[in-house]
Amino acid sequence: MWKSKSGSDDADQTTDETGHEGMAAQAEDVIAFVGKGVEFKGIITYNGTVRIDGILDGEIHTDGTLLIGEEAVLTAKVSAGTIISKGKITGDISAKEKVRLLSPAILNGSVKAPTLSMEEGVLFNGNIEMARAEVRELAREAAIRASAAPAPGVKRVTG
Repeated sequence: MWKSKSGSDDADQTTDETGHEGMAAQAEDVIAFVGKGVEFKGIITYNGTVRIDGILDGEIHTDGTLLIGEEAVLTAKVSAGTIISKGKITGDISAKEKVRLLSPAILNGSVKAPTLSMEEGVLFNGNIEMARAEVRELAREAAIRASAAPAPGVKRVTG
């Protein structure tokens, strides 16, 4: 698992079992694990955090977190809340929150996410659509409406 050097689940200073920094540990525990040497074909739907270190051919659907290990190979359509990858993905990925590609990740396909980060050494071939998160957009619109409304008890004077 990817744990911090200090033993805490601090997402900014984490390492994997090989000592590489950058892979974010998640607050919630990994609920499922597709290990190295395991091949899976089909559709995975889950809630929570799943780590994949094996070979997957199919689809992944979740609002949770998907952790893709360095030796993982995915040929899949992926839809998740957060995607953090050090492995190889061939296919389109969509994240509601963010996509983090950590070296030596390889991605051949399109990305749709409000936030995307890539480390030096990542190989990316495809398209990027930086779609705003719906929640952020709704909050922004509400703030604009609130600032445009007159304050209670205040009269507007026009000259």
